[in-house]
Amino acid sequence: MIKPPPPDHVADPVQSPSAVNLPNALTLLRLLLVPVFAWMLLAEGGDDATWRFWAAVVFLIASITDLVDGELARRMNLVTSFGKVADPIADKALTGTALVGLSYLGELPWWITLVILVREIAVTLLRFSVIRHGVIPASRGGKAKTVAQVLAITAYLLPLPEWLIPVRIALMIIAVVLTVATGVDYWLRARRLRAAARAAEPEVRA
Repeated sequence: MIKPPPPDHVADPVQSPSAVNLPNALTLLRLLLVPVFAWMLLAEGGDDATWRFWAAVVFLIASITDLVDGELARRMNLVTSFGKVADPIADKALTGTALVGLSYLGELPWWITLVILVREIAVTLLRFSVIRHGVIPASRGGKAKTVAQVLAITAYLLPLPEWLIPVRIALMIIAVVLTVATGVDYWLRARRLRAAARAAEPEVRA
């Protein structure tokens, strides 16, 4: 009796990873921590040292999830559509809440908040606009910008003594400079990506 050939699985549908995974759980945790952080930051008019300390702790925990969820997703092959959309939303929600809260309390100039938020939103929209041509990977400057923002915001959240105020101001200046510089870099890389994609397209001849 002739045995039938083994099934050919080449045409089988590709199995995408489930959205229920550890990286997405960390992203969701970051989103859930945003209102908790906001409440702690604004408690007692933002003047209570204990609440400010715990607000800084929650902000750091949420920021750490931002630093590790994407890396885990790539290493574990768990990149999902949910993660691609939710991760930048959670990131901007956390950073935006911290900056707006500090400016609302009169501790951070509004122009700094606007510069950082406009840059973050613009880069996110820029990356989505060129995604059909390719992905703009996070650069070393972008990662340094993220770390600088986390350190600067944390320094503003903590009830620091007067002699450390110049340190937190310096950290924020560094964060703003890196934020603007990396924003320009992303714009230039997006232009090059578009130009390369157009050059690779076959010319339409009449």
